[in-house]
Amino acid sequence: MELRQLEAFVAVAGELHFGRAAEKLHIGQPTLSELIRRLEREVGTPLLTRTTRRVALTQAGVELFGRAKVILDDVEGAAAAVRRLADGEAGTVRLGITPPVAPVLAPHLSQALHSAAPDVQLVVQRMWLPDLQRAIGDGELDVAITCGPVADPPGILSEVFCAEPVMVGLRADHHLAGRDAVELRNLSTETIGVHSEALFPAWSLALRQVLDDTGIRPPAVEFTDTDLAAYRWPIQSEVDWVLTTAAVAGDSAGVVLRPTSPAHFVPYTLQWCPIRATTVAVGRFVRLALSVDVPPGWVSQPDHLRHGAGSLLED
Repeated sequence: MELRQLEAFVAVAGELHFGRAAEKLHIGQPTLSELIRRLEREVGTPLLTRTTRRVALTQAGVELFGRAKVILDDVEGAAAAVRRLADGEAGTVRLGITPPVAPVLAPHLSQALHSAAPDVQLVVQRMWLPDLQRAIGDGELDVAITCGPVADPPGILSEVFCAEPVMVGLRADHHLAGRDAVELRNLSTETIGVHSEALFPAWSLALRQVLDDTGIRPPAVEFTDTDLAAYRWPIQSEVDWVLTTAAVAGDSAGVVLRPTSPAHFVPYTLQWCPIRATTVAVGRFVRLALSVDVPPGWVSQPDHLRHGAGSLLED
């Protein structure tokens, strides 16, 4: 039994007229009649009764008509699903993202993807740099996003595509807390609180780069708080100030956040392996991430497809 035979039968059963059914299928009436005869031979019973005036379904024809419509609908649905996958309109994208950027960038990209391709599922996992690099290299993730520039494992492409402003965290009674922005050089002799590099290697490296770019090496004390946000740093008396971002800092009691002057940023890198992409949707997500508007207050970076553009176009 061929799909073409079922299509012919359903057309005739629906129209109860060979001429109209042939026109609907864009085939000749003799060809249509032959397809029906072959189908009847294969099932071993008449499906239609034909007179010079009318066509009617036999009891077997009624039974097959209902089942054949379901079969053809399933085939069409399967074909449509495959087409959506082939066009990147459906599928699953496995995204690993570093915790510092996850609270803002993950929902931002998820919403953009849902608007552009609602049938693509984005599965987000928060992972630290060593796990991210292993997972993207092993093919356990389709896309990884982490802090700062990173080394490329074999076959992996890296794009530094967006950046978040660095903020200075100060106690409310600090002598610089009333300023609109803080020059880091004015804090060069005061003690900065820093994260454990063993716990947060990429984040620590990104913030150290800010200090290096400024040309200062302030005295440093490691946080006793092992949480990334380090909410309790104000009670660590030896710490005078911190470097952070709005996404990481959240709302810490008694702490004011001020932008740096001049502005500094924590860059974020997107990594993916084109030859290991499980669906076309992965490539679609990568293109969207590299072209969609960055979150409010953030800036695009050289690898962002709209970096430096005068206007932002829809994806």
